[in-house]
Amino acid sequence: METNQHACQCRQQAHSIPETMKAWVLGDPDELVYVDKPVPEPGPEEVLVRIDAIAICATDLEIIHRGPPALIQGGLPFNRNFVPGHEYMGTVVRLGPNVDEFGIGDRVAVEIHAGCGRCERCREGMYTSCLNYGKNYGDQNKGHRANGFTTDGGFTQYAVNHINTLVRVPEDMSDEEATLIVTAGTAMYGLDSMAGLIAGQSIVVMGPGPIGLLGVGIAKSQGAQPVILTGTRDNRLEIGRKLGADHTVNVGRENAVDAVQRITGGCGVHYVLECSGAPNAINDATQMLMRGGRICLAAFPAQPVTVDVAGLVRNNISMFGIRGEGRSAVHRAAAFMQQKRFDARLIHTHTFGLEELPTAIRYARERIDDAIKVVVKMPR
Repeated sequence: METNQHACQCRQQAHSIPETMKAWVLGDPDELVYVDKPVPEPGPEEVLVRIDAIAICATDLEIIHRGPPALIQGGLPFNRNFVPGHEYMGTVVRLGPNVDEFGIGDRVAVEIHAGCGRCERCREGMYTSCLNYGKNYGDQNKGHRANGFTTDGGFTQYAVNHINTLVRVPEDMSDEEATLIVTAGTAMYGLDSMAGLIAGQSIVVMGPGPIGLLGVGIAKSQGAQPVILTGTRDNRLEIGRKLGADHTVNVGRENAVDAVQRITGGCGVHYVLECSGAPNAINDATQMLMRGGRICLAAFPAQPVTVDVAGLVRNNISMFGIRGEGRSAVHRAAAFMQQKRFDARLIHTHTFGLEELPTAIRYARERIDDAIKVVVKMPR
């Protein structure tokens, strides 16, 4: 016992933790300011993670621009000294009281949502649907955490994380690839929510963004056949083929519904994973499915959409919406990546330093050089 304690103390001494850290905080909409903030202290069931890399997500861009779905102290996140960003990985450098599940020096990827652990949804494993979302301050503190949404996120050098959100990163996986584990977990959660693929069943993935592309990789790894990917950019469709798509459809040149019916011989597919957010995506998905098929919605349309409910009812179509990466789907996605079932690195296109975050965000938002996943690396 004394030997283990001594080893832990030696590893802890190997990580020199400063009192302050550099961080990008959100001022007015689209305004990020580079400041010094105190390094936080982990509490019970928490660890301090030195952030080594973070990927930029489309939801980060939404939060920086318009606020939701972030909720800080019961209101919009602007001018509250809030640090956005949530798809990060790093190294455990300090343990909270009585934490023995992880050790100093462990490399980890971090789920966003810890949940309160006490509401009905959290007890069911649906912590991304926590009924106490955002209730983590003042007299109503319910213990909820969603880093980069309701608590400080990862566009900084250190962050506190609940042990339930940590996923071990194998030594042979790069920092950049490890930032993609959460994205893969979202795609995995989408497939899980539809009851999970059975080998030999068919799926259409609509939209070759990060979630859609990794959804292709996960679906193929689970034995789906055929996997059909639809989108508008040929180079992204080609990445989809490398990740396992059996067929790709450029919807700028061919009607997606007609193409799916042609590929399946008029039978339709078992599942649709909708990652495009296109205005008519649900109606198209309904027509791609065989009767009794299932749709998972993983994208946020920019505006309210019109849905042919009669088509859903007439064909006994089930529709599911997901948020984030619940039910420990990130752990399963990480296992697939560790086993090299698919190459998530194909969607990592650009890397910037922490001081260059505004440029990195511009590349992600404007898709400069066809940026897909832009990663920010932290200074050591």
